[in-house]
Amino acid sequence: MNSIAAYIFLGVSLAAPVGPVNAAQLDTGIKNGFFHAWIFGIGALTADILYMIMVYFGMGQIIEFSLVKIILWSFGCFVLTYSGIESLLSLRKIDLALRFGQTTRLRYSLVSGFFTALSNPLTILFWLGIYGSILAETAKVNTEHQIITNSLAVIIGIILWDTIMAAISSGARQILSIKFLKIISILSSLAMIGFGSYFGIQAYHALF
Repeated sequence: MNSIAAYIFLGVSLAAPVGPVNAAQLDTGIKNGFFHAWIFGIGALTADILYMIMVYFGMGQIIEFSLVKIILWSFGCFVLTYSGIESLLSLRKIDLALRFGQTTRLRYSLVSGFFTALSNPLTILFWLGIYGSILAETAKVNTEHQIITNSLAVIIGIILWDTIMAAISSGARQILSIKFLKIISILSSLAMIGFGSYFGIQAYHALF
């Protein structure tokens, strides 16, 4: 049980650092509420699980190829910059959502969360580095059943953080003024654009 609790905490720790996924989830919660933010997180978790499976089956080594790195950086630059700009252009949705209710389909939030995490090079490098190291270490002393159990505990930790983020964003939506919510949304959007620009610079350096 102590081991399981440690891996749940690890899942929370993996999901908690500020990055484009958290910024986008916060923006989604402010504009559309708790369930949209939570579903966004589930979409991101789906991408995380995909990378966990890739690492588990030893496919993480492909990240070492220069061409793969360039593709990842470039794709992340495009998706995050586009998402940040689109978010800035949709600030009016905050007014509409608060006055007339939800205006975005849950399916859109799910897909958006999945592709935001899937295209985030930090997520890819993080899972290949951190989870890959953990997997290599635990495989020495644990059975395959225990490795799967520990991986599920990590997923539970990520879902826990997802719920916390959804609650924070929807709570802010309830108690803060529209003007302040727009400021937070702008900062979240700029964070996404900033990460996108950083990934673009990395792609440029990798290419030239």
